[in-house]
Amino acid sequence: MFLFWTLPVMLLILTWDGGLSQDANRVVFSLGKFQNLTVPPNATLQVVVSRIPWEVTHITLQFHTQRRNTTLSYKKIPTPDSANTAVDSGLLSPLFPWQNFLTWYLLSPDDDPVAGTGVILPYKHRDPVPGGCNLEYDLTIDPNIYLHYNLFKTTIHFAPANIGYARGATLPACNISQWRLEYDIYRFYLPTGDYSERTLLFYIEKAASVQSLTDYGEKLATLSSSEETSMTISSVAGQGVIYSVIARDTTLNTSASYIPVHTYSCSFSSVLDDCLSMGRISTKVFFTLGGLAGLFVCFFGHRFFKCELFCMGFAFTGLIFFVLITRTTLLDYDMRLALTAVMGVVGGVLLVLSWWRFGSVMACVIVVGLILGFLVASIIFYTPLGDLAVFRSSVVFWVTFSCIVLVVPLIFLRWPREGNITTCGVAGAYAVVLAVNAYVSTSLAYITLDILKRFLNINFNREFINVPLQDIDFGMITVWVVLGVSGTVLQLCRERERPFFPPSPYLMWRQARERRKTNVLDPSHHVPPLPGRLRARLQGMFRKSEPADEQTPLLL
Repeated sequence: MFLFWTLPVMLLILTWDGGLSQDANRVVFSLGKFQNLTVPPNATLQVVVSRIPWEVTHITLQFHTQRRNTTLSYKKIPTPDSANTAVDSGLLSPLFPWQNFLTWYLLSPDDDPVAGTGVILPYKHRDPVPGGCNLEYDLTIDPNIYLHYNLFKTTIHFAPANIGYARGATLPACNISQWRLEYDIYRFYLPTGDYSERTLLFYIEKAASVQSLTDYGEKLATLSSSEETSMTISSVAGQGVIYSVIARDTTLNTSASYIPVHTYSCSFSSVLDDCLSMGRISTKVFFTLGGLAGLFVCFFGHRFFKCELFCMGFAFTGLIFFVLITRTTLLDYDMRLALTAVMGVVGGVLLVLSWWRFGSVMACVIVVGLILGFLVASIIFYTPLGDLAVFRSSVVFWVTFSCIVLVVPLIFLRWPREGNITTCGVAGAYAVVLAVNAYVSTSLAYITLDILKRFLNINFNREFINVPLQDIDFGMITVWVVLGVSGTVLQLCRERERPFFPPSPYLMWRQARERRKTNVLDPSHHVPPLPGRLRARLQGMFRKSEPADEQTPLLL
C-alpha cells in the first residue's frame, strides 16, 4: 500500500523538477516585491504573476537598469504598439473579470546581458490609471515617463491618466473624467559622485510606490488636469536624479504612480567627458588660474589696484563675450573658452588703461560694483525664492535681477573704498570655490551657472533651478565665508590710514611736467632732457676708471 502511493508522488516530483529545468527563461513575480534578475543575451524572459486578487483591476510591471536598455512587451515578438524599450521601462495591463494571472516578456534589444530590478504593483478600481488617456505615444495605455536632458535642462513628459474603473467596465471618457485628476512631480537625489548600480536600485525601490515616494521624495510641483503634462528642471551634470509622477483622484482621494525614471545628465558611453570623467583639461586650467587670481585679489586686491582692475575687467568682459559667442556661433567648448580668455584679457587691459589715462576711479568702481551686484542677485535667486511661480516669467525675472545688480553700484558711490574691498573679498573667495569645483563637484557653482543658463537658453524661464546641498557644499560655504570675511577685514584694517585709491600714473606725470615748467626752484626742473640723459648713459659705458686728474679721450 505504501509503495502504491509513493510511486506516483515520486514521479510527480521528478516531472515537476524536469519542467523547471526545461523552462529556465520563465520568471515568477510576486505582487509588490522587487526582484533582481539578469536578462540573458539572445533570449526572452517570460515574466509571470499569478494568484491576482479579484479586487485588483490593473497592474504595472516596471524594470530598471542603470545604463542599458531593456524591452518590456505584451507579446513574445515585440511590436511598437505592444512594447517599451528604455533603461526605465514599464507596462500597464488592465484585467478582465475572470483573469487571475498575467504574462509579459522581457528581453535585451542590444544582444547583451542586462542586470536590473523589477517589480509588479497592483491597483484597485478606485485608483487612477497612469497613462490611461494616452494620445501621443505608441502604447494604448502608457504609464512611462519620457525624459530628455541637455547641458541646461531636463524635461520630463508623460501621458495623461484616467480615473479608475472596475474589471470589464466601459472605459471612462477622458474629456469628462480628467478634471478630477492632478499630478504631483517628485524628485529623488542620489548621493553626489556615487555612480554605483546598487545605490541606484536602492533608491529606485523607494521611488516606485506611492507611499515610499511621498515619504522620501521631494515634491517639486502639482499640475492640474488643464496644464500640459510635462515639467522642465535644471540639469546638474553628473548628479544622479530620479523623477516620478503620482496621479491623484481629488474626488476619491486615491492615487497611483507612473514608472520612475533616472538620469545623471551625462553619458556613460561617451569617449570624452563621460559621467566618470567629466572635467575638461581646459576648464581645470581656466578655473585654477582664476582661483589663484581670486585668492590674490581677496587679500591684496585694493593694495595692488591695477591687478585688481585687470581681474575684474577680465571677469566682466569674459562673461559678456562667452554669452555672445555661445549664442551667435557653433564653436566647440574649448574654442569658446579660449576666445573668452582672450577677450577677458583685452577687457582687463582696457579697464586698467582707462584708469591709467583718465584717472576716473568711480567709473572703474562701478564696473566692480556690477560684479558684486551680479553675485548678490545670483545668490538671492539661488535660494528657494528663485523657484517662486512669479519668477518663471522672463520679464519679471530679468527686471528684478537687473534692479538688484544696479542697486549695488549705487551704494558704492557713497562708500567706494569699502565697496571695492568688499567686492575683492566676496568675488575673490568665490573664484576659489569655482576652482575647487573644477576638481570636486559642488553645488555652489550653480549660483552663477544657473544665471548663465538663463542667458543662453531662452526657454529656461519655466525651469526649477534649486540644487541640493551636499556635505561638501557646507564645507565650501565655510571656506567662502572665512576667505571673504578675513580678506575684507584684513584689507580694511590695512588700508584705513592710506589714501582711498592710488593716484593715476598719467595724471601724476602730467602734474610733474607742469611743475617743472613753472617752478625753476624745483630740482626736477634742472633734469636734462631725455636725449641728453641717454647720451650720458652711453658715454659712461665706454669710460674707464682712472687715477685722479686723468681721463681717457672719448670716441663719441
